[in-house]
This record gives sequence, C-alpha cells and structure tokens, in this order.
Amino acid sequence: MGFLIFGVGVLGFVLQAFCFYDLACIANLMKNVSTKMLDNLGLVAGCFDELGIAEIIDARLPKKRMHKLPHSVLVKAMTVNGLGYLDNRLYLCTEFFGKVPCERLLGVDPMDLTDDALGRTLDRIAEYGPTEFFNEIVFGVRDKLGGSQLLHVDTTSFTVEGGYDGEGVVKINHGYSRQDGRSDLKRFVLGLVCNQHGMPVYMQSFGGNESDKKNLLEMITRLKTGLRSTDKVYHVADSAFYTGKNLKSIGQCTYWISRVPCTIARAKKLLEQDLDMAVCNDPRCSYHEESVRYAGILQKWVVVHSGEAQKSKAAAFEKSLGKELEAHGTGLWHLSNQEYYCEADALEAARKWIAERPLLTFEDLGVATVKKRLNGKKGRPSKNEETRTFYRIEATTRINEKEVERRRERLGRFIIATNDLDLDPEKLLEDYKGQSRVEKGFRFLKDDTFNVSDVYLKNEKRIEALAMVMVLCLLLYSVLEWRLREKLREEEKTVRSQVGKPVQNPTMKWVFYKFLGVTEVRIQDKTAIANMTDELTMIIELLGTAYEKYYS
Repeated sequence: MGFLIFGVGVLGFVLQAFCFYDLACIANLMKNVSTKMLDNLGLVAGCFDELGIAEIIDARLPKKRMHKLPHSVLVKAMTVNGLGYLDNRLYLCTEFFGKVPCERLLGVDPMDLTDDALGRTLDRIAEYGPTEFFNEIVFGVRDKLGGSQLLHVDTTSFTVEGGYDGEGVVKINHGYSRQDGRSDLKRFVLGLVCNQHGMPVYMQSFGGNESDKKNLLEMITRLKTGLRSTDKVYHVADSAFYTGKNLKSIGQCTYWISRVPCTIARAKKLLEQDLDMAVCNDPRCSYHEESVRYAGILQKWVVVHSGEAQKSKAAAFEKSLGKELEAHGTGLWHLSNQEYYCEADALEAARKWIAERPLLTFEDLGVATVKKRLNGKKGRPSKNEETRTFYRIEATTRINEKEVERRRERLGRFIIATNDLDLDPEKLLEDYKGQSRVEKGFRFLKDDTFNVSDVYLKNEKRIEALAMVMVLCLLLYSVLEWRLREKLREEEKTVRSQVGKPVQNPTMKWVFYKFLGVTEVRIQDKTAIANMTDELTMIIELLGTAYEKYYS
C-alpha cells in the first residue's frame, strides 16, 4: 500500500514537471513571437503604390541631404495613419506605426517617423503650394480615375483651435457656418471638385469668412484653365453659384448645371404656377422645362417635383404652418382694434389684410360702430355731449384649405438650370443628383472614424498642407471603392453586406471594417498573415498584385 502511494506521488511529480517544462518551452517560444495589426492598412498602401503617387511626389519634392526619409514615404505614412481607424492624431504617428507592420507597409523603421520629419514634409508641401501639389498628383494619375465628364463643385468649413500668425495663404479667422449656425469659431474653408465617381480631382483652401459665391467661381475658373479634355464636361454646383455675376464670368462656352435660388423673382413665380408636368422614368419625379434668358445667358430651366423631397419637407411645413397661423391670429387682433372714420375704409383695410394672407379667408366679416367723446376723455358721454362715430372691424377667419393643399403639393419643387440647351431634362436631373458625391466626400473628411478632420496644428501653412493630405486620403478611399465595385461587377462576384446580403457595391468603410483583425505574425525571422478569410482573400485577388504583397 505504501509502495502504491509512493508510486502515485512520483507519477504526479513527473507529470507536474512535464507540464512545467512544456509551459516553460511555450513561454520561451513566445518571447520570439510578435504580432502587429495590419487591418485595412495594406489596402491603403496598395492603392498608393498602384496609382504611382510616390514617384510623382519624389519628382516634385526631391529628398534633401538632411532628410533621412523621402517626402513620398512620409506622405504615404500620413495617409495610412489617416485611414487607420484608430483614435490617434497625426502627431502621434511614431506611436501608431510602432503597433503596425511599418516595415511591410513603408519599408522604414517606425522610429524614423518623427514629429519633425512629418512637420518638414508639411512645410515642404506648403512651400510648393498645397493646391498645386494636389493637382500635380491628380494630373499624374488622371488616366486611372475613370473619367471626369461631371465635375461637382462645393465647399465646407472646418473648425480649428489655437492662435495663428497670419503668414499662410489661407487666413484662419472667424466665419459663419451653415452647418452649426455659429460665427464665433475660427475656421478655414475647403473647396472640393469631385468627378462622377466621387473622386476629388481638385482642391483649394479659403479663409473662414470668404463668400461661397466667389469661391465656387474661382474654383471653376481655375479648373477649366488646367482641364485638358476632348469630351463635354459639366461643372455642377449648388444655388450659391447661381448669380448673374458668376454666369456672366463663366460665359456660354463652359457648361454648367446649377440649382436656381428660389429668391429670384422669376424662379419664385414659376414655382408657384400651375404647370404641365411630365412624369420621369422614375415615377417619383416629374418635370416641366422652358427656355429662359437670365443675366444675358440663354439657358434651360427645369422645374422638378420630387415625391421624396415632398415627404421629407412635410413635417417642417406643418410646423411652420402652425407658427404662421398663430402670427395671423395676433395680426387679426391688432386689426380689430384699429379705428376708421368710415365703414368703407374699414372694409378696405380688411380686404387688404386678408389679401396679404392667402392661408386665411374670412368666415364672418362685419363693421361695428364706436362713439367717442370729442374732448378725448374716457367714459360714457353725457346726454347732450357731442361725440364722433368710429368704425371697427369685427371678423372671424378660417384656414384656406385650398391654399394649404396647393402649398403642400409644391413642397417638393425646385429648379435646375443649365446652359446646354440640348441636355435632356431627365439626364440633367440625374447629373445634378450626383452633387451628393462631393457632399459624401465632405462627410468622409469630417467623420471621426477616419480621423482626418482633427486639425490642431498651430501653423497656418501646415494646416493648408494637412488639408491636402486629408483630400489625398479621400482620393485613395474613393479610388479603392470604385475599383473594387468595378471588379466585382466584371467578375460577377459579391461580398456580404452588414445584413449578410450579397452585394456588388459595398462601401469601402464596410470593407475596411471586414479587414479589422488581420494581423502580421512574426516568429523569429519568419512572418505570416493571420485571420485572412476566403472573402478577404478574394477581395485582394480582385484588386491585384499591388495589394497582394501586403497580405501575402
């Protein structure tokens, strides 16, 4: 029995020693294992390489002797950081690249990506001219951008913090923003021109309080002088562009599409008229077209009625209707307290008042008499005291349902104009709807998920340069999205959407999310990529060899 107990104890000791030895081996092995998050960063780096942006940057901004890294590597680092999904500012770039496979993505030591190195690159871009520099990049890759027959032009403002020395081309100053309705914050304005695929092909920065009307005209003017295209090109802008001065400056030879402001008297009158509307191929929309000469330019105006726009404006209309009717009630009270010398004057005032308020109609209308003492004293006059008779309106009103319904029907109306008289109305509407692509670009730049809109630099010149890097991030993102969608359609393949549905038009944001968790594993001098699913592998194969090298 004792021998048995002794044998069991020895066996337990041996097993315990074996387990300890196994864990020790594993612990020793793990010392030589490291993991770094690759995620979607290889997609960004691959697109940067495929477009040949590094060669363009090195040709314009050659490396000087005191620079350890070329400017192309530092710009690539900022775009990878900007599209990296992490809550890091660009001045934490060294820390960021210490956690990602920097050698794989950039071929450099992350310790070389210092604040000073990034700052010198931003200074060099500012010296060259951010607008000119970005336009050089776009010109160099223009054959890979899918054409630019539609150029959507718009501006947005960015809020910044800190004090500025005023040495930059763009003045950081207080300006009013329609987005937040505030004018007490320091801002600069970024202007973008995107093609029909949502890719930015031109950018320009402006001061925080400059006029959109002026900015849009300047961008279109500068863009058309540098644009080399044998195809018909349309410049699409919102109603801020549509002014007599701008239309005369553009002339008849540059084609444009713009929304007409409803503040123009002729436009306001046209929107109120009963028109013969033709139904579009999309039954939710209808249109009426006519030729108009405005600012000396012969053009086509198309009145569009959108059922979707009508629905979206219904709640705001009902709210404003209630406020307007409440104000009319107060106005009727004041009208009823006015005194007139004769009944005819009182009735004429009532008719004039109701004519200015088409939402109301009189339900009852009468005139009451009031006797007043000539000496101006208050109280009942004595029996033989001389008095004077005045007349007051007594009326009740009701809502003019016919006018209210007429206004409801016109809620979804707006006017689009073009100086191409041969452009089909439905094609005109389709092209104008593409304006949402540049607005989508602005939402991208201001999306905290991508972290390319946080501007805390204390130098105006560097802010201008960083704005260019922000737009370059948008260019890479939109090119990736367009190329993947094209490849999916060509190969008749799909990816799973957020709800598990197979789609051929995924957003790049969702694709980036799919790549979260892809990791580079290094064991001593050997590396491998972990967590690559069949779907992710298919995406990389569709995009091509420029991307495969980062995920192989």
